[in-house]
Amino acid sequence: MGEACTVGAYTLVAAGSILGNRVRIGNHASVAENVHLADGVTINDGARLGAGVVVAEGVWVDAQAVILTAPEPQHPTRILTGARIGAHATIHPGITVGQGAIVESGAVVRQDVQAHAVVSGNPAVVTGFAGTHPSMPGPRSVPVPEVSDSPVRGVRTYQLPVIIDPRGNLSVGEFEETLPFRPRRFFMTFEVPGAHVRGEHAHKECHQFMLCVRGACSVVVDDGSRREEYRLDTPTFGVHVPPLVWAAEYKHSPDSVLVVFASHHYDPADYIRDYTAFLEAVGVSQ
Repeated sequence: MGEACTVGAYTLVAAGSILGNRVRIGNHASVAENVHLADGVTINDGARLGAGVVVAEGVWVDAQAVILTAPEPQHPTRILTGARIGAHATIHPGITVGQGAIVESGAVVRQDVQAHAVVSGNPAVVTGFAGTHPSMPGPRSVPVPEVSDSPVRGVRTYQLPVIIDPRGNLSVGEFEETLPFRPRRFFMTFEVPGAHVRGEHAHKECHQFMLCVRGACSVVVDDGSRREEYRLDTPTFGVHVPPLVWAAEYKHSPDSVLVVFASHHYDPADYIRDYTAFLEAVGVSQ
């Protein structure tokens, strides 16, 4: 227990818990074992904190709020700096409430809450953001993906940004701005038997961008000299396959849905379907 702490009447603070400086705990509250309360935390009357909960500096937990124990100690329930938990709110196990977030009274939080979000209801949804004010429209700011070059010539992988939101997560990209070309066509493959291989061709001019938006599959890219395999098992990981790169898709999960954006309209003459012809096109001797 740090300096200038106060603990109210009929309150339990279990063994192994750590209280920083200026922690205030009200009456009839309960702090289970191995809870960590940082400096300036306020726990009001009747609030209950489960084992292993981590509460950062300046957090306010209102009366009768409940913060539940996470089943896995390595992923504790966390309330980050400056967050406020309203009266009679419930934070489910393993949740992270972001910095400066506000959980309204009576809310039941079942998913992580991003920084400065205001959430309410059961299950809790975002209803606003703390400290925001109406403003005139300004320049757009689109999150930039993380782009990595493959050892295969011209191939790049894209880790698209993820915006976490209790209403449902979101990912975004803009063709020609954050992604490599403007598509003229898209197609999807789904219900592919697991043992089957699709693709197995290259294009003369067409670029492709591949995302597995459901389930998983693997794509093999080959420039005639180098070959790499990528597992597409999240809708935020994509592969750009440029012209004159051989590609094949396999190891499909039963529920896989692969979406492919193409830079050109369908043209059978643009396909190279014979691997020997492909090697000749890229100038690789056999």
